[in-house]
Amino acid sequence: MPVARVYPLYVAKVERKGRSAAEVDEVIRWLTGYSDAEVRAHLDAGTTFEDFFAQARLHPHAGLITGVICGIRVEDIEDPLMQQIRYLDKLVDELARGKAMDKVLRGD
Repeated sequence: MPVARVYPLYVAKVERKGRSAAEVDEVIRWLTGYSDAEVRAHLDAGTTFEDFFAQARLHPHAGLITGVICGIRVEDIEDPLMQQIRYLDKLVDELARGKAMDKVLRGD
């Protein structure tokens, strides 16, 4: 599935809760190590989640992302790709719930 298909859903979710697309972008950049231009290039190119995360430079604190998303603990997911996708889902969810950005980004 292309990241570009899910990205507008992330933005809509956080905007409904008074947050911004810029904050979604910040979370994505933090997790993946991509620059803003690199994120935009992936969205424009229709990059799949598999390729998106294969090329990412995952943040060293990504392992600190814990909790439940879709009824499953993210730290217990064995498939690395699915875990990375759920990391992103969890960060967006925390953002939408009003958590402070420094907490969402694990104090980084």
